[in-house]
Amino acid sequence: MIKASYALAAVLAAACLAPAAQAAEPGPQCVGAQGYAASFGERRTFRWRPEWLAASKARRTDTPAYKALIKRADAALAGPVYTVTDKLRTPPSGDKHDYISMGPYWWPDPAKPKGEPYVRRDGQVNPERNTKAFDVTALEAMSGAVEALSLAYYFTDDARYADKAAQLLRVWFLDPATRMNPNASFAQGVPGRTPGRAEGVLDTFRLLRVVEGVGLLAPSKALSAADQAGLERWFADYARWMQTSPTGREERAATNNHGIWYDYQLATFALFARDEALARKVIAKTGEVRIAPQVAADGGLPEELKRTRALHYSYFALEPLVGLADLGRCVGVDVWGYQTKDGRGLRKALGFLAPYVGREASFPHKELNPAGAAGEGAELFTLAAWAYGDADFAKAAAVSAEASPNALERLLIAPYEP
Repeated sequence: MIKASYALAAVLAAACLAPAAQAAEPGPQCVGAQGYAASFGERRTFRWRPEWLAASKARRTDTPAYKALIKRADAALAGPVYTVTDKLRTPPSGDKHDYISMGPYWWPDPAKPKGEPYVRRDGQVNPERNTKAFDVTALEAMSGAVEALSLAYYFTDDARYADKAAQLLRVWFLDPATRMNPNASFAQGVPGRTPGRAEGVLDTFRLLRVVEGVGLLAPSKALSAADQAGLERWFADYARWMQTSPTGREERAATNNHGIWYDYQLATFALFARDEALARKVIAKTGEVRIAPQVAADGGLPEELKRTRALHYSYFALEPLVGLADLGRCVGVDVWGYQTKDGRGLRKALGFLAPYVGREASFPHKELNPAGAAGEGAELFTLAAWAYGDADFAKAAAVSAEASPNALERLLIAPYEP
């Protein structure tokens, strides 16, 4: 039944493409599960483009973003390795190899003994989530370190960065004594309510960085052929868990940003695991299954606009949609050009937010932290400017980028110049 719905979505998506976005961009091409390997010295990346990284490498010492990256990479080089087995709390399974985290917006109820069951405060993160009792901090640190180290290796050709990244990968994913089991069954649990929730699948979006980082490490040979095969097998197993577990299936059914992030993760992990057919099926249904139900006639995302951080969550929902559109280049699916009969699509959704770039406080929906949302659209608007040849999106991207000059996307994505 799932395969049939994916196939139907692919047909419908193809029928709804807007001709303006059909033409392939010039330059190196992402080719299925091989990614950019053929045009990038065997570096099997999927979203990190060879020509944009090469341009950044040529001018790397002149940018604040490069200096910030090297600072991160040097800290990671001198820093520890990370593993799920170091946490203080044991998961309900009794196996410390299982990942465990707590829902971010859940707090002790002062009216209840021991505070349980916890109560939800949307948009307010409970710092308990980030303690050593759980794994999310280690997951964030590991994936961020692999990202920084792999990029530092590419930019400097210093093998020390690649060697440390490979060590982190082996400890987290491969070593039998320390590896994470490929599931998120106990992610984003809530004390007194549930040991894990479907929303916890979102935690592993951090592994998207790992996929790209592994690709950059290829010339170093820091990862053996057995290491590479083991990593691909881990992600294949995790993708299988996402599709077959009750937790994963519930997250797939989510009608807000969670469902989109599920698809983006699954498509990326499938490509890394060399399951090109699965990635294509997931990406092909993006228009009908994610964009059409979630984007309103004016381009707003109603499920995100009702949150206490409506602007932030609008960007957060569009991030995986843009990611899926970008991955579409690899499998011949045009998500950028998809639109419904009444004109709803990714372009309209980004156009809804563009007027508030640099004017975040004027966003007409509840936003607890307008300043915190500044800069969140830089990557999205830059990629949209390239996809559509849109000068207005390029201007929005430039304004958004001013809020975060050290941001990593300054190195990963070339600015669009009409």
